[in-house]
Amino acid sequence: MKTKFSEDIVPISDLKVNPGRIIKQVQEAHRPVLLTNRGRGVAVVQALHDYESDVEKRTFMKAVLKGIVDLEEGRELSLADVKKHLRIK
Repeated sequence: MKTKFSEDIVPISDLKVNPGRIIKQVQEAHRPVLLTNRGRGVAVVQALHDYESDVEKRTFMKAVLKGIVDLEEGRELSLADVKKHLRIK
C-alpha cells in the first residue's frame, strides 16, 4: 500500500484524543500510520493482521534467499539424502 501523507502521518496527540479512529483507519486502509511527536516520527501503528502477514512474507523471503545462497555455495542434498535424514520412505 502506498502511503497517503495527508492521512497516514498523525500527531500522537490525535491518538490520545481518538484512538478508535486511528485503529479503524489502519484496519480499513491496510496502511500503517506514522505517529509523530513535535514533528518527528516516534512510532508506527499497524493492523495486527497486516503485521503478521508482513512478518510471514519476510520470513519466507529470507528462507528463499538463504536457499539460493546455499545452492550457489554448493550446499545441497539429493532428495534421497533428505528422505534418509528425515526418515521418510
